[in-house]
Amino acid sequence: MKTYLKIAAMMGLMVLVASCKKFVDYNPTDSYLITASSSLQSASDYQTMEISVYTPLQWLNQVVPIGDIASDNSVAGGESASDVLDLQQIDQFTVTPTNGTLTSIWQYAYEGINRANYLTQYQTNNPSGAQVNFTGKDAMYGEIYFLRAYYYFTLVKMFGGVPLFIDKRLDFSNSGTLQRAAPAAVYAQMEADLTKAISVLPTIQSQPGRVTKYAAQALLGKVYLYEKKYTSAAPVLQSVIDAGAFTLVTKFDSIFVKSGENGPESVFEIQYSNSSPYYQWSNVLQGQGNYSVQQCGVRQMSGTSAMPYAAGWSTNLPSVNLYNAYQAGDQRQPGTLFDVAAYATANPALNVTYQVAPYENTGYYNKKYLPRKGQTSGQPELNYLNNFRTIRYADVLLMAAEAYNQSNNDAKAQLYLNQVRRRAFQVADASHDVTATGATLYTAILNERRLELAMEGERFFDLVRTGQAATVLGSAFKTGKNELFPIPQQEVTVSGLAQNPGY
Repeated sequence: MKTYLKIAAMMGLMVLVASCKKFVDYNPTDSYLITASSSLQSASDYQTMEISVYTPLQWLNQVVPIGDIASDNSVAGGESASDVLDLQQIDQFTVTPTNGTLTSIWQYAYEGINRANYLTQYQTNNPSGAQVNFTGKDAMYGEIYFLRAYYYFTLVKMFGGVPLFIDKRLDFSNSGTLQRAAPAAVYAQMEADLTKAISVLPTIQSQPGRVTKYAAQALLGKVYLYEKKYTSAAPVLQSVIDAGAFTLVTKFDSIFVKSGENGPESVFEIQYSNSSPYYQWSNVLQGQGNYSVQQCGVRQMSGTSAMPYAAGWSTNLPSVNLYNAYQAGDQRQPGTLFDVAAYATANPALNVTYQVAPYENTGYYNKKYLPRKGQTSGQPELNYLNNFRTIRYADVLLMAAEAYNQSNNDAKAQLYLNQVRRRAFQVADASHDVTATGATLYTAILNERRLELAMEGERFFDLVRTGQAATVLGSAFKTGKNELFPIPQQEVTVSGLAQNPGY
């Protein structure tokens, strides 16, 4: 893990100072390096260091487009056949171990784990051997445990078994000594971390975006689903539902505008900001903002000042197959897929102009994360402030429906599935309810996940975990290989990690 370890050595002790808007906001000039012996001397040191554990969540923004591009939901797009090659490899199942995007995801997830481990290593005594006790310390560590579990969840669903370590940060001495743990061991650690988090986290946080007990329960429920532990998943997801803390908003596409951030349907959101914008074109994923938003935009889009959308790069283009999957009257279709030609025709006063997507044009764009004017600053392409709606209440309901169906409780499965469907069609009656049972109901639930969560990065991983990938994705998908992405070549070379089959 040579490259990763370089990052850890430079950044493992970086402290990010919060400001007033989102707790992840900070001015990079306020970041500073400290020595191990002088760190974690006060409650403030611990609390400020904790913020740095959240930061790599932002850098993982490509996991979301990958989850759709690798599936039947979208295509890589871009300017030409030689553009966004990392994403095109993923789209076409020609991905190699030198894929730069996958390498970055690996590095950033482990950077998050390293930062979490630094704090857990000194949970009882700081590096000087002293105890630093303060009100809220246990709850703070609940956030740390959640974040570590989230980073490992990202790694295991993408790469399978990965190096597992929880007792300390890695350093250069570990290079060449690492081994991959079995997926079951990684999942067991996630279960342990999330169980600890649930026991100490509050149900409400003072700052939007901080992890709550409900977020930990929802992620644990998802972990159980990936393990097919349905009887374990159902009660933990039911706890989120029974809390009564979340509701489905009436208008679906209101979730994804700026005013919809951290709303009544939000269980966990990855926070992005641009109040103190920074960027580096040499590493575009580490801007302060959400880089994937720029990717989704319509090329050269412009119009009058009243036209709300900004231009982008026409990648991650929703497929015609996805468009056709929606039934008439389903508000999620126009809330998910943006038809720029229809928009221009319907709004002549806006004088909309644009360039048709030059490669793999489908006619549609990702409306959920379409770039909008006034929501970026500094280097515009790299600093969109759109949060990722990482776990929504609708997702919790559909996960619960799946868990109950697979636990032979179809009545509850129907109940939660149909709550989502009634919102989708804006009805209060049973006209769009699903009444099927058994395997037919299971298929309906998985289809609903596609429609509800399209372009939110869930589809490919759902297809893999439910065994549908080979059937849905066709001959390009090779069973026994493409369920996982390749371990980055540098990790195979430097640390001797075993490569995934077929790569």
